[in-house]
Amino acid sequence: MSITKFQVEIPNRDSRWKTRDLAVYQKDDHKDLRLRRWFACDEICVFSLAGPERAENLWKTGPLIAPHVLACMPYHAEFEQWIPAPLERVFAFFSDPMNLARIMPAWMQVRIEEIAIVRPPGTASHFAGPGTRLLASYRPLPFLPFRIRSEAEIVGFGMNQFFADIQNKGPFRSWHHRHEFAGESRGGAPGTLLRDRVEYEVGVEPLAGVVNALFIAPQMRRTFAFRQRAVERLLLALV
Repeated sequence: MSITKFQVEIPNRDSRWKTRDLAVYQKDDHKDLRLRRWFACDEICVFSLAGPERAENLWKTGPLIAPHVLACMPYHAEFEQWIPAPLERVFAFFSDPMNLARIMPAWMQVRIEEIAIVRPPGTASHFAGPGTRLLASYRPLPFLPFRIRSEAEIVGFGMNQFFADIQNKGPFRSWHHRHEFAGESRGGAPGTLLRDRVEYEVGVEPLAGVVNALFIAPQMRRTFAFRQRAVERLLLALV
């Protein structure tokens, strides 16, 4: 027996919904095992049930899934890189949205379609602060000929510390990307530690887990691996 965390939306008497997190035992029967394989993740479900009585008795009855209201929980990804370059230079490079296409794989053919930069007070003109919006288009997968448009907005900014962006319009149900920077020396050499934290929802239920496991997560890992090589090459060329 294993424990799986479920999140259940239960209708109140006033017809509004409240969310409850439940840890329930994962029964070792064929039904639950199929669900675990289908969604390919441990925390598999956010789902609604017909009424509070059935939700309250979830631990007794096991998960009763209604496919038309099924939604997968957010996915998380984290990537880390150390570069032997000064913190100020690294942060300035990433804070300039026009460098985005330079660190993406060529096959994606990333194009900046529109951009409206809001400069943080007291900074140079290329720094993108909260309120900055960027509309880009790109190819999502190497074997797909069409392009996807995505609008991102900067929602957080700390000079030489971090900035964060969200997706306003695009292929994901939700997307939040936090870029973190910190000065760090290694082997006596000064440098910068970069950390990318991404939280996203796929939004193609009930196939979200399968789509993420087979396409989105692997492609994200490859894309960030390329980004890291490109960033190091470009920044070290400035030394």
